[in-house]
Amino acid sequence: MRITLADLQPSQRHAWLTPLIVPRPIALVSTVSAGGVGNLAPFSFFAMGGQNPQSIAFCPVADRDGNPKDTLRNVLETGEFVINVVSRSMIERVNQASAPYPFEVDEFDAAGFTRVPSTVVTPPRVGESLAQLECEVFQIVPHGSGPQHSTWVIGEVLVLHVDDSLIAEDGLPDTTRLHPAARLGRQEWAYVTAQNMLILPRPTTVPGGKPAPRRTMGL
Repeated sequence: MRITLADLQPSQRHAWLTPLIVPRPIALVSTVSAGGVGNLAPFSFFAMGGQNPQSIAFCPVADRDGNPKDTLRNVLETGEFVINVVSRSMIERVNQASAPYPFEVDEFDAAGFTRVPSTVVTPPRVGESLAQLECEVFQIVPHGSGPQHSTWVIGEVLVLHVDDSLIAEDGLPDTTRLHPAARLGRQEWAYVTAQNMLILPRPTTVPGGKPAPRRTMGL
């Protein structure tokens, strides 16, 4: 089957791609408007990139009338946000936070999450999250036009908070203790456990037994 996306409506493109681009990690993004109104919203159009500095990006999609999400309005006004990592125990409340609440409603209250003060940005962190990333906006990249156009928010990670319960013997976070959640297609979710992980070391040689070139690998 061959599908040309230009022949489809935005909702149809979404329906075809979201079951295939999986699993998608979830950024639970907390922001505050210039007027002090808080917002908390999940995004599975989310990725990490870069190392110097460390960058991170998420992609709010406008509604069917072309209106921007409250998260995007807030980061455009303030240039700050916090990404709260989502674990299995948070899934139901994160899903509730995705409801179309009006601008004046703070999803921290609507979904029952706990506010924790951040250290270098204004938006609060989610107390139930085992890892939070305080970020400032690096670049806003609009993509498309009309209803349901998208905007990439690229940020620089300034401060990382990690719960002590995640730290392994080597001093770094252990994914099996985090049980990170992910979105799949349709209404499906997933989360990582030790039982569904596998260990696969990166190759250090190329065919012929020669050491691999010194470069940053894609994985």
